[in-house]
Amino acid sequence: MSREFKTVDYEQALDSTVKIRECLSPTHLARFIVQIIAMLDLSRIYGRYASRGGEAIAPEVLLGLLVYGYATGIFSSRKLEQLTYESIPFRFLAGGLHPHHDTISHFRKSFLPEIKELFVQVLLIAQEAGVLKLGNISVDGSKIHADASKSKAVSYKRLLELEEKRYTEVEELIALSETPGQLPEQLDLEEEISLRQEHLTNLAQAKAVIEARAQERYQTEQAEYEVKLKQRQEKVDKTGKQPRGRVPQPPTPGPRDKDQYNFTDPDSRIMKNSNNHGFDQHYNVQVAVDQETLLIVANTLSNHPNDQAEALPTLGSIPEELGTPGAAALDNGYFSEDNIADIQACGIEPYIATGRDTHHRSWHQYFAQQAEPPANDASTTVKMAYKLQTQVGKAIYRLRKCTVEPVIGIIKEVLGFRQFSLRSLAAATGEWCLVCLAFNIKRLHVLLSA
Repeated sequence: MSREFKTVDYEQALDSTVKIRECLSPTHLARFIVQIIAMLDLSRIYGRYASRGGEAIAPEVLLGLLVYGYATGIFSSRKLEQLTYESIPFRFLAGGLHPHHDTISHFRKSFLPEIKELFVQVLLIAQEAGVLKLGNISVDGSKIHADASKSKAVSYKRLLELEEKRYTEVEELIALSETPGQLPEQLDLEEEISLRQEHLTNLAQAKAVIEARAQERYQTEQAEYEVKLKQRQEKVDKTGKQPRGRVPQPPTPGPRDKDQYNFTDPDSRIMKNSNNHGFDQHYNVQVAVDQETLLIVANTLSNHPNDQAEALPTLGSIPEELGTPGAAALDNGYFSEDNIADIQACGIEPYIATGRDTHHRSWHQYFAQQAEPPANDASTTVKMAYKLQTQVGKAIYRLRKCTVEPVIGIIKEVLGFRQFSLRSLAAATGEWCLVCLAFNIKRLHVLLSA
């Protein structure tokens, strides 16, 4: 006995009408994005449109496509254009329009400064809705690949070698032009000289940038060296004894052989990968996350490989309208006496690890009685270590691993944002803010739907 099957007439199916209302649930993320964008003040974006002629696609349409794209792991403007034809949520967000990928790309590049304002507006919406009540926060950073190949990077030593080589080649070509009958038939002398002179111009630009960076680094290291000498002398004056440890050495001015410049994205830097395996062109991204809601309340980006200098800029970028967090939990990468003092000066109580977290601790360590408080003249490290062992310190710092670390993990592994689409420090900063904006809207959708 044969079984009957339901079949499809594909030619007839091509003429069928799909009602988007029936395809998207009332609580769908795409609907929520439209609602949130309708609450945002887009006057600055509209103001920049006013000076241009012709009929343009409304900013809220393009913004909606970008936010939903970044919230669902779609970052390519070409892919976003394609999905306005193929995807129900994207068709809904586009309202039946099909913005060209150049239009989407241009909008993303052109309105990055306004994205920062929209990021703050979304946080204020969350606050007004009673969802966000800024309390304690967690801060962490991660390395995100720049849109630049490591193969396009050149070290200062190699740059000098290439510069000398190109000068020699230009001199050889000029000498050939002065010797009749010595030029190869297929050699275009003017073109070859022009190409090498252009390369020399690029090398000179790269050389100047590396030397400027080296000077900036020297000034920073010199200031740190002087501080260390002062602190060492203060200990000598106080105890009458020479402090233990190595005597601070003065920094060396000028570029180092390994200092690098990337011709694709000069602002990016060679940094160790997040998994500590190998090096690549990266930017260092930072987020401050509210421990109660997991909303990102601040985001920054730099090309510094070390997190220590990123604590204060990140905390300082928390919108004033949200208020001041009570405490901040940070890992040992941010630990320094200056950071502790600066964070306290901002009215925030820091809880910064003084060393790497220990794993697989015994029950004796978990339930050991807390040590006696350190003396008033104890070092900052000792005081902070004790502070983290208090009941309050344990409670605040423990939440760091289940708040900010998962947020970064979701952005990189779930949303799939592992590489920037835009080049330069300013553009990458704006794109990172767009990523955080999309994450917050998606997170707010979950919080309000609960």
